[in-house]
Amino acid sequence: MARDIHAGDPSWKIGALAESLPVVAKSLRAGMIVFKDFPKSYRDQLAALRGHGYTRIPSMPGSKLDLHFTSFEDYLQNKLSHKTRKNLRNKFRKASENFPVHMEVRTDISDHVDELLPLYQQVLKKSQYRFEELTRDYFVDLGRKMSDRAIFFIWRHKGRAVAFCSCLRHNGVLRDNYIGLDYEVALKGHLYFVTMRDMLTWALVNGYRTYYSAPLNYEPKYHLRHELVPLDLYVRATSGWLNPLLRLALPFLEPTRYDSIIPKFANANELR
Repeated sequence: MARDIHAGDPSWKIGALAESLPVVAKSLRAGMIVFKDFPKSYRDQLAALRGHGYTRIPSMPGSKLDLHFTSFEDYLQNKLSHKTRKNLRNKFRKASENFPVHMEVRTDISDHVDELLPLYQQVLKKSQYRFEELTRDYFVDLGRKMSDRAIFFIWRHKGRAVAFCSCLRHNGVLRDNYIGLDYEVALKGHLYFVTMRDMLTWALVNGYRTYYSAPLNYEPKYHLRHELVPLDLYVRATSGWLNPLLRLALPFLEPTRYDSIIPKFANANELR
């Protein structure tokens, strides 16, 4: 009975993890323990980690856009600056004239994964940050096991896939998690902005209220009037005697410190 009570108590779970993870980390010869990318809403619950030697620092934030618009044109007219609006329309005109694409929407890409996976791998390879690499099986299983939540957008030029996005949807929210681009044509076709336009148009038509985007690539998101979505890291050294030194170093190591665009967002102060 006591075990069932504890199982439903977040503070007990946090304390149990905080006590047990250093033991596990030492057995794995890991130098640090990190609770990664927890939303701001968890701060009160995870504050208990500080009593176990953890320091909270900002992770690279996500972003969101509230879809309080009747159409994509309404968004352009009433949310964006004149300069950004003009720039986007010029990109869309050139893309339509020189590199027209059409979008497909699917809940299962198992029949197309072999042509889409290399697009995701191109984006992963080009990123200045190193992340875990998702596999072919991940994208296949996502559609098969979560067909009610998973949704994929595919853009084709003359039948060839040149971009795709892997998203999740639930309760009026569309989360754009992973993108794939053919970089041989991405700039010529302004694919980043075309995919954004087409997904937002689809979301508005289908009654979605909020669009979330994954971390990184902050400059266009700033001009597109996204709001930052704070994500936190909780970090400690496996060896307790190193923790005071690590705590002093973390403010200089945290990943948002050296991004020049993040401080420009109106809610950048929420990251701290």
